Amino acid sequence: MTLLIGALTVGLILALLAFGILISFRVVAFEDVTVDGSFTLGGATAAMLITAGIHPLIATLCGALTGATAGAVTATLHARFHIDRLLSGILVMTALYSVNLRVMGKSNIPLVPEKTLMNTANRLASTLFGGRTVLHLAGWEASPRDVCGLLLMCVVALAFGLLLLAFFRTNLGLAMQAIGDNSRMIRALGVNVELMMIAALFLSNGLIGLSGALMAQYQGFADVQMGIGMLVWGVASVILGESLSGTTKIGYLLTGAVMGSVLFRLLVAIALRLGLNPNDLKLITAAFVFAALVLPRFVSGGSRLVRRDRHA
Repeated sequence: MTLLIGALTVGLILALLAFGILISFRVVAFEDVTVDGSFTLGGATAAMLITAGIHPLIATLCGALTGATAGAVTATLHARFHIDRLLSGILVMTALYSVNLRVMGKSNIPLVPEKTLMNTANRLASTLFGGRTVLHLAGWEASPRDVCGLLLMCVVALAFGLLLLAFFRTNLGLAMQAIGDNSRMIRALGVNVELMMIAALFLSNGLIGLSGALMAQYQGFADVQMGIGMLVWGVASVILGESLSGTTKIGYLLTGAVMGSVLFRLLVAIALRLGLNPNDLKLITAAFVFAALVLPRFVSGGSRLVRRDRHA
């Protein structure tokens, strides 16, 4: 039961990552590979500030802000200096490895003895369950702290999903979506496409940095390598979500991103439960991504997450 609850909690944390990738890849059609670096930057910033005595909530928000800044830099390289989108992301991601080491001061920062947002789960467990140390759920035993951590991440994922849904129904959000559909048309209507692209990647990587900050606090440490493979994870989650939702409406896409992230994490947890060697985790992750890319073509005639024509 602990493994299942942990998988669901991590899946919900990474749903924020999936939201960010949905915005960059799906909404504005920008192939942003800054993800691995901005995810780590968010976790590194939060960990560094928490160990310095800053309140965990402020540290988490600062982690989101630094991740957002990295995304804005990537978009600026493309919009202002006309560097290829993919190359812009590669340049920033490469630079962020050194930046993350500078921020952390070392390759790993432990957070176990520090006060983090996950301590909120302990207080919530004490309020809801008193002094109970074990809960019995459907015949399984679970820790009150793990259950409350899951509830906390459910609230976070739901809150940000609703905020994004409301945002994409505003004029600014609709204009941002129009960039991915037809940038030439929206430019002709007087919208500053370059500035809108910067804003989109700022928002996208802000969510990714937030996900990294929460992940560092959940797992109890921040590591300079914690972002490796996050781009692949996020893309797979979005693809799975689109296959499950079966529509391109933004509300369903956001819901599908959460479902895809949770399902993808559950698949990994099941593989580990069945005896997968942890050294093969990246291999099995790649296999799941391959399946997520290929299977929708047989189920619905093709994945909806396709690369759009580029409109400079």
